[in-house]
Amino acid sequence: MTTPDHPSPASQPTAPAVKDWVYRSPLGLVGGALLLVVVLWLGFDALFKGHGRTPWLALAAMILVLPLLIAFTLRPAVFANEDRLRIRNPFRVITLPWGEIAGLRSGFTNEVVARSGAKYQLWAVPVSLRARKKAARRQQRAAADAARGVTPGGRGGGRAPGGFGSGGGGLAPSGFGFGGFGLRGGDTGPARAQSDQVMDQLNELRDRRCEADEAQGEPTVRWAYEVAAPAVAGAVLLAILLVVG
Repeated sequence: MTTPDHPSPASQPTAPAVKDWVYRSPLGLVGGALLLVVVLWLGFDALFKGHGRTPWLALAAMILVLPLLIAFTLRPAVFANEDRLRIRNPFRVITLPWGEIAGLRSGFTNEVVARSGAKYQLWAVPVSLRARKKAARRQQRAAADAARGVTPGGRGGGRAPGGFGSGGGGLAPSGFGFGGFGLRGGDTGPARAQSDQVMDQLNELRDRRCEADEAQGEPTVRWAYEVAAPAVAGAVLLAILLVVG
């Protein structure tokens, strides 16, 4: 007889669930939340205290603005695991097995390039030119210190970018902020810009897993109709109200 403490083999999962590491922009989340509060406050104030057409205009504007605000601030995220990379952009969700990714590259934006030649921007991992300049200055100071024989600890700086479980470099395996894979390469050197560290981690994971059987398959692209439909409805309603007068 099978007891609750000893489930039958048929009831046990055949393989462990694949865990996703989530990369998101903390500034995007905070800024989106603040903007959401402002829009809701102004919208409901006009909706309940306005006169004439004002409540209807406020309702149409909220139906239009709120989905777009959420799409561009709170929605973007990058999910990665041992088998595939899933990119949730404002209006699309792209799933790419590691075997179908030619590479990830950074310029003025971060993007992934599929083997088919298609390019997809990583909205959740924005490039900060200011952070890159600060990282470059840290590297220059570290090189100058090394030339003089000064250890990084002597300056009180030069903290290495941490990986999973280290707490350094601002990377943490979490749904809030940028996630880490626990990669140890370059831990002894000066920190790079956070978004560049994320791209390095994703590139290393891609290089390690691109030949695995589990990381093969067809890319998929799904449009986010749950975002587009309400925004279009709000735009149509707002246009009708403005035309009717």
